[in-house]
Amino acid sequence: MFIVLLKFSNNKGQAGQFVEDHKNWIKRGFDDGVFLLVGNLQPNLGGGIVAHNTSLADLQSRVNVDPFVAQNVVSAEILEITPSRADERLKSILG
Repeated sequence: MFIVLLKFSNNKGQAGQFVEDHKNWIKRGFDDGVFLLVGNLQPNLGGGIVAHNTSLADLQSRVNVDPFVAQNVVSAEILEITPSRADERLKSILG
């Protein structure tokens, strides 16, 4: 399981040019069964994604083609988590 942090860079002002392509990229992540949750980092710092059903290498490749990443609107950091305990409501996604 992974957490992807997409933090705005100095190029944040360019986000409007790429926002529709970024939304389509997010949709593909959900359609492919990789993204579980997407949301904003507060206060207005960027975005965060919870991902699963992928390898670190495949997720890195996916993140690299995000238009926000490719156009340096955000910088990406991927954190890998090996769950050892979860609430019952999450056990179905942990396998």
